[in-house]
Amino acid sequence: MQPTMADAILEVQFVSDTDKRPLVELIEELRRSNALLRAESDMYERYISRLDPREMVPRLLSDSLATATGSQLEIGGGQGRTLKTQTMAVEQLQCLTLKQKCDVAQRELDEMTEDLDKLKESSERVLQKHKATIEEADIRLVEVKKASYEFDRDVAKMLKEKRGVTMGAEKIIRYIEDRMRAKDTLIEKLRLQNAALHVQKKKLQLKQRQKEEMGEAQHEVDFQQLKIENTQYVECIDERNQDLLRLKLLAGNTLQVLNRYKMKLQSLTCESKLLSSDITSREEMLVKIEEETLQAEEERAKAETLNQKLQSQLADVRVPNVLQYISVKASSAQLEQNVRAWERKVEISEMALKTHTKAWNKLKATARVGPVPTQPANTPMLPNDIFNQN
Repeated sequence: MQPTMADAILEVQFVSDTDKRPLVELIEELRRSNALLRAESDMYERYISRLDPREMVPRLLSDSLATATGSQLEIGGGQGRTLKTQTMAVEQLQCLTLKQKCDVAQRELDEMTEDLDKLKESSERVLQKHKATIEEADIRLVEVKKASYEFDRDVAKMLKEKRGVTMGAEKIIRYIEDRMRAKDTLIEKLRLQNAALHVQKKKLQLKQRQKEEMGEAQHEVDFQQLKIENTQYVECIDERNQDLLRLKLLAGNTLQVLNRYKMKLQSLTCESKLLSSDITSREEMLVKIEEETLQAEEERAKAETLNQKLQSQLADVRVPNVLQYISVKASSAQLEQNVRAWERKVEISEMALKTHTKAWNKLKATARVGPVPTQPANTPMLPNDIFNQN
């Protein structure tokens, strides 16, 4: 028996502050049990609301008669005993067995599944209706846009260019008549198509009737089999679409990898060209270095030959005596001093020559003008006189 809320309140009054955890657990357990009882009560209410009251009356009468006969049989035991049996009978009427509860739950589950299926079918029908309405609206919108474009192209543009009212009205009337003739042609075409579809429908109905007469009519099992096959084909198509999508993703990834490798190949090609040009320049430099090496080898051979010659000459050289070297060195210094003195004398002679040349030029200029003057006392000496004095 489940603990009631009153029992829980009585327990709360006598519980100390140290025993709060079991109390909390008890309250949670009561909440869960109340939630389960509430859900079970809702299920029973839905089940009773679906039942027909006319079907419930005979069942209630039979149950009440059974309880009354049971209570009359127990009258000999006393009035208290009779009340006890009546109470037990009422409790038995109020309680359901586990099997009955399972039957009620299964019926409610079936009813809810059926309601969901009906709701799904109705929602699908409404959805299909809305889709059809949207498609029809889109088609009409396209037709209206097309008609508006054709009217603007054929009538409105010309009316804007030409200001005449009479010509504009005639143009509009002619355009409307053309549109009406086109609509009449379309109506006739659709009527013929409808008639052809009616004939095809009659042929199919006649063929279906003939199959029914011959025993080849399609039963519901066949339609179920076709529906199952259609479902299988749809699943197969979905799998193929998934495979196609996967292959598209794989192709996209492969294309990305290919582009990446192409870019890498392009960069490697540019690098290869740079390396090829570098190799060519280095090969040319190597050829030049080899030529320079050969030239250096030749120069080295010549230098070695000259070095051997100089070493042989150095070996054959005879060093003079020290006194002789000193005397030669002294004579060399005396000669250098004489050379410097003579160079100084040459410079002085050149300066005297320049002075005498200027004086001579002046004398020639004055000789042309007047008598030749006598030589003054401070006349500079000639170079011969200088050399004679020295």
